[in-house]
Amino acid sequence: MRNLVNWGAAAVVVAGCSAFAGQAGAADPIKIGSILSVTGPASFLGEPEKKTLEMYVERINKEGGVMGRKIELVVYDDGGAGEKASTFTKRLIESDKVDLLIGGSTTATTMAAVPLAERNEVPFISLAGAVVIVDPVKKWVFKTPHTDKMAAEKVFSDMKKRGITKIGMISEDAGFGKSGHDQSKLVAGNYGIEIVADEIYSPKDPDVTAQLTKIKNAAGVQAVFNFGFGQGPAIVTKNFKQLGIALPLYQSHGVASKDFIKLAGDAADGVRLPAAGQVIPEQLAATDPQKPVVTAFKKDYETAFKSDVSTFAGHAYDGLQIALAAINRAKSTDRAKVRDEIEKTSGYVGTGGLVSMSPTDHMGLSPSAFHMLEIRKGDWVLID
Repeated sequence: MRNLVNWGAAAVVVAGCSAFAGQAGAADPIKIGSILSVTGPASFLGEPEKKTLEMYVERINKEGGVMGRKIELVVYDDGGAGEKASTFTKRLIESDKVDLLIGGSTTATTMAAVPLAERNEVPFISLAGAVVIVDPVKKWVFKTPHTDKMAAEKVFSDMKKRGITKIGMISEDAGFGKSGHDQSKLVAGNYGIEIVADEIYSPKDPDVTAQLTKIKNAAGVQAVFNFGFGQGPAIVTKNFKQLGIALPLYQSHGVASKDFIKLAGDAADGVRLPAAGQVIPEQLAATDPQKPVVTAFKKDYETAFKSDVSTFAGHAYDGLQIALAAINRAKSTDRAKVRDEIEKTSGYVGTGGLVSMSPTDHMGLSPSAFHMLEIRKGDWVLID
């Protein structure tokens, strides 16, 4: 695929991943460690992330590797459990002796790994959503996805356009859902929005009709906003329809996958959510710099795996591209030098948007990286 990566002073157009290629020799491999939720409740995140990393590492190695060195990818499946993520991160650093980390499918597993990355001074690019991962800034930690705060701001901006001023919230009570809930409460007032009903659920709850009934009966509610990922938002969406709630329903970017639509069925029709351009490449303007990137990535992924691409796969692609570009610029796998070069990432056009990091911004995405989508007849429709 084609992408524009800022290697430093000059931008270089790369075909496939061959910009990283050199003549493979007997040099030690570049070791990338990854903790991913390949199984368990967050497998819809971790499985496409793992496939993406493996696909591109294999391709890069066939093209000669990076600086004449092959890449060795070491992946552990944490099953979505924070304690496993911590154990595997320790193993990757101490036993596998990886040069850097790419992974952390969820906020919980990422935050379990963060102290180890920081203490051992290992660059870590997270694939999870919560703003707490990079705010406050942590020296050795970066992330590729948009934050929960950005998602809340995009949703509230759309609500404001529709004249919505009072809403009900229903959120997962842990990890990404809790962080998203807390960030929503912090920024809602900036958009003239009052949260008049506020309910939570557990990721394992099979039904949330009780919570939604309370929201339905709350005075003045004009829309409902759900923050969570996995099966939870699909259950919320189905129960929402079953209760006949005739209000707009918003979800976060945590459901930006066709898996959500499949789980929620026709109840998903009308749901709005913020998402990256990766899920709607055909609908992007021809002049959008992301269009060729996301179009090519979609083709690569769907050709290789015969399944719909998701934004989560794109997070892994961006993490790998940013990491390898940093290694190439550093001309080394020295952890401190690579960390510095990741932080200098500028003008990278990825599946998530245009990325320009800095010492005070370890994500590098602006609010413009988000689009507002609506689900209609089982598919995404760009509305903003």
